[in-house]
Amino acid sequence: MNNDSLLQLIDKSLGLLQEVVGEKPKLRLREFGTVTSVGEGFVHANGLPEVGTEELVYVSSGRGNTPGIVYNLDAREVGIILLDEEEKVEAGAQVYRSGNILSVPVGEPLLGRVVDAMGRPLDSSKALYTDERMPVERPAPPIIHRAPVETPLQTGIKIVDALFPIGRGQRELIFGDRQTGKTAIAVDTIINQHDKEVICIYCAIGKQKAAVARLIADLREYGAMEYSIVVSASSEDPVGLQYIAPYAATSMAEYFMEQGRDVLIVYDDLTWHARAYRELALLLRRPPGREAYPGDIFYIHSRLLERSTRLKPEFGGGSLTALPIIETQAQNISAFIPTNLISITDGQLYLSPELFRKDILPAIDPGKSVSRVGGAAQRAAYRSVTKKLRLAYAQFEELEAFSRFSARLDEQTRMVLERGKLIREILKQPQFAPLQIDEQIVLLLAVTSGQLDDTPLEKVEQAKESIQKAIKEQADDLKKAIDWNTILSDESRWQLLQIAEEAIASIKEK
Repeated sequence: MNNDSLLQLIDKSLGLLQEVVGEKPKLRLREFGTVTSVGEGFVHANGLPEVGTEELVYVSSGRGNTPGIVYNLDAREVGIILLDEEEKVEAGAQVYRSGNILSVPVGEPLLGRVVDAMGRPLDSSKALYTDERMPVERPAPPIIHRAPVETPLQTGIKIVDALFPIGRGQRELIFGDRQTGKTAIAVDTIINQHDKEVICIYCAIGKQKAAVARLIADLREYGAMEYSIVVSASSEDPVGLQYIAPYAATSMAEYFMEQGRDVLIVYDDLTWHARAYRELALLLRRPPGREAYPGDIFYIHSRLLERSTRLKPEFGGGSLTALPIIETQAQNISAFIPTNLISITDGQLYLSPELFRKDILPAIDPGKSVSRVGGAAQRAAYRSVTKKLRLAYAQFEELEAFSRFSARLDEQTRMVLERGKLIREILKQPQFAPLQIDEQIVLLLAVTSGQLDDTPLEKVEQAKESIQKAIKEQADDLKKAIDWNTILSDESRWQLLQIAEEAIASIKEK
């Protein structure tokens, strides 16, 4: 008997039942299948003839219904990724179709909360009440809907804002070996948005729960959780949750972007996301490619990061800025996953373990870092101060390497080296200390104009603190007198240099 005949028979039976009982029975058809095998984080099932890929299904288990998404559509069975523990799932259990694709809750109630990749609260706080949901997988906005990246996203980190500016709607990769300060840069950027009206989403993938808890505590301490959402899929969670976590976090971000708001999202980190996807693909018998990754490993990250953009005003006008983080092995930036993501993103910040060991923090290597948006996403006042800074710093690094082989240096080379050392000291910055744009501009203006040339290196930190204190004391007057969105006039430049000169006068005398 085919499906059409079966449906006709069921309809006829329901009609007869209605005549006997006197009312229409509340019955509906539900397609189901049977679990044939259970693996670590996945099941195989037969049946489900009409099921579609990426559809949400439920597997009957000892604890109720375990959600899963359809991943493989084979000739005789389907492969399903479980989104919860598989301990209670057994062969022979029934699998029910939902008829929907996976979605997550979105909206204002998520701000300040810690949730998992399904949108379920993890912070032991009150329940999450929101009627709005969005699919986890959504197409990226078309090119015609996108606007140029022109508005800066201030990180508060001098070396980033000066040399590698990030714009709202940009995708800037942060990568380097483990324990070099990658997450610290992302956290400082989130903390710096406290007065910028930017919503921040931190997506932890494959991290230890203790590390995520420390990060949440830091965000709470600096008042950043009020405008942030933390999406956590830790290393102890099912691999399926680790796989869908960045897509779920992006859907939460897109809700605010489509409301015309600016959003920053941090993926920490996509190396673990790629490993989770590789694990699932190998377990479900997909053919492996380079480094055992499946053939579509590039596509899973490109379709994720292409969702970050700046929209035109007629299409919402919001922006989604992405800071994906990946981990390299032994400084191998030409490995498979790093090269994939470098080609997808609009620039990268490379953190060098050598600089980290020398206590040059943040350990960003200017020679291997770049922003492909560049000065277009930098305020005009900042651009007028830093246009010569990167060239001077690059010349210094090259000369410093060669100067080790020679004991005698000419005066010009010696001056370049001394100025470069001052620039490096000025660009050093501790964690949890992001700076406002006026503080950054005055510090950089002081070093590029030669005001700090006579300051010993051991006194530079004291000079920085004096200048920052002076700028904070005169911040209100400077806001009235100087427009940071225009090129600094000679008068404004002289005024800022006077503030710096007075601040460091006592240090120079000593």
